[in-house]
Amino acid sequence: MANHTPVPTTLSGEPNSQVCIDRHKLNAVLYRALMDQKGSNHVLRCCRSLPGEGPFAIITIHQDTVLHMTCYSKQRDLALRLLKLLDSDPSLNRRLAETKNDVENTVLHEVATNNSMIEVAIEILKRAPELLTARNVLGETPLFRAVRYGKIEMFDLLAGELDRRKSENEEGRKDCLRRNDGTTILHISIFTENFDLALLIANRYGYLISARDCNQMTALQHLACNPSAFLGGSEHGRQRRFIYSCISSRDKARERDVGCWQELKSNGFRWPIWEALKEEKHRYETACKLASKLLENDTSWEFTNPQAVDRGAPTRSISLLEKGENSLVLSKETAEEDDDDDDDEKGKTSPKCKRTRYSYIRSKETPLFLATMSGIPEIVEEILKKYPQAIEHYNDQGRNILHVAINYRQIEIFDMVVKLEMPARRLLRATDAKGNSILHMVGKKGKRYVLRKSRSPAIQLQEELLLFERVKEYSKAHFLKVLNHNNQTADELFASNYCQLHEEAKEWLKRTAENCTIVAVLIATVAFAAAYTVPGGPNQNTGTPLLLYQPFFLVFTLADVISLTYALTSVITFLSILTSPFQMEDFRKSLLRKLMLGFTFLILSVSMMMVAFSATVILMIHNKERWTKIVLYSVAFLPVVIFGLSYSPLYYRLLKACSGMVKFLLEFCPRWSCSSSSSSPSCTTKFFNVRKSKPERTTDSSV
Repeated sequence: MANHTPVPTTLSGEPNSQVCIDRHKLNAVLYRALMDQKGSNHVLRCCRSLPGEGPFAIITIHQDTVLHMTCYSKQRDLALRLLKLLDSDPSLNRRLAETKNDVENTVLHEVATNNSMIEVAIEILKRAPELLTARNVLGETPLFRAVRYGKIEMFDLLAGELDRRKSENEEGRKDCLRRNDGTTILHISIFTENFDLALLIANRYGYLISARDCNQMTALQHLACNPSAFLGGSEHGRQRRFIYSCISSRDKARERDVGCWQELKSNGFRWPIWEALKEEKHRYETACKLASKLLENDTSWEFTNPQAVDRGAPTRSISLLEKGENSLVLSKETAEEDDDDDDDEKGKTSPKCKRTRYSYIRSKETPLFLATMSGIPEIVEEILKKYPQAIEHYNDQGRNILHVAINYRQIEIFDMVVKLEMPARRLLRATDAKGNSILHMVGKKGKRYVLRKSRSPAIQLQEELLLFERVKEYSKAHFLKVLNHNNQTADELFASNYCQLHEEAKEWLKRTAENCTIVAVLIATVAFAAAYTVPGGPNQNTGTPLLLYQPFFLVFTLADVISLTYALTSVITFLSILTSPFQMEDFRKSLLRKLMLGFTFLILSVSMMMVAFSATVILMIHNKERWTKIVLYSVAFLPVVIFGLSYSPLYYRLLKACSGMVKFLLEFCPRWSCSSSSSSPSCTTKFFNVRKSKPERTTDSSV
């Protein structure tokens, strides 16, 4: 229970306002001295002047004592000197184990949050060893607090002290590793992304690996829900990943950290960005090691759905039988529940722990599927490497890993599984409890799926259409028209679920084409007018330009003509977009290709117009100095650079979206064979053989 400073009163029992004011002033002086961290002697004098309280004088509104605040502000020497004051009064020494603030944190709770307070922790444990198992209002012990703040040295000290008490009470010792809501120190280290510490805990207390919190989730399940902890789940481009590949691990770097580099570091030389990249890569590597450790004994994938069969036709919902206490197979009501539908009952909370519907859904999924949902290929690959049979796991909705990967748009994991040809054949033809094939899943998207990068509606729709076409290549011919329980084929489900995105893409493309058309027309108007107002004017007698034989006059003429040509071409391209029917199939290739061509011509038109402007200025000033030309061209191209940088993300996505056109053109390029024999296999170059091999379709019902 928190301590409270008694309010000074007069003989009549009324509060003594003067004494209260003096005490508030004294608390202010103590608080200021502790904040400055330079008035340790003044703090000691004030504590000695408070008989019966000393270092336990309360100075904050949260009932923190002088000793609490000293430990919180990391003043080790002052804390040790304050502890020595307790020797002068035995009653004060007894109060060390009883003093708590308003959240029931003891002094050791505050000490445990910093590695520099090791000596203070040792001294406190000598004086009050019972503080090691003391709990605050959340049920956190000092050891739990050390893990929560990622203090490895403090964890080693407190865990070692706790391990030495094995003979006293084994259950009580294990209980110190868990707080009131069931969260263990392994859970909290993963929540706070202290993976080095989590790996130490997993090796030291192996029984915590299978422990579950109030949401009935293990540490591995929580780790599988954190994509930012892994390189594969983070939003890093190829350049960033290439940089990581060039950085050695932190342990190896420490071994080579000698010689000149060590001398530079000792002189204060630091490269912050390089150190940050090394730390980030080390965090990714440690997360992978932790995942490998946690999944060593994980066999949650064994509990699979026995009713997950290849139906191939619409059927009634089949009631699923319970398979045991730990089975992931649920009853008929759960089988009919879609994870994308709203379910208020699952969102209700229990009196012991608040459980959202999201946590309920996560707790009943295996780490394999959670990693697939989160887009963590490292965990998926490690599980399939250790337990290749886990690939055949089906969840309570009858979905396999391919269903989940498509539903959450984790294409990298989809490709990883499809490469395993033998088990993939069975997975590709499976349907879930509602009759949905993997092609149906393209038309569905998990509500918890978050688009990592913002994209325009047209590009989003094109990505979905290309994904549908790609998955269709893997689907067998007699599975293309399979009906689900709503009597919908995959094409019908896709069209109905993406009709709103289709409308948004149509409106976005119209607005973009209209705005670009206006800009292109303005550029064409300026370029056309510039052709009749040549720099320097015409000769009054012959009508020929006066600067006709100047070198930059040819530059002006060519740039103006090209600018006008490109501007008019872009106008025609954008008009062809505006007059198109905007069918959904058009968004797959043709419309975005036209938009890319229109943007290309528009950017080139702006560039040529600026070249013509620069040539005109140079012709007018007749300056032969080279630096003037450089400055003029640099200033003239500043708008072009800004225009290009502003539209570069969209243009890059358009180029990426239209990359298939290059592959299509390469199909018409000739190939040659290495052998003259017609029966020998063809040997084509890698440059021309760019199309990925696709599985052959078959109509054999036995497949």
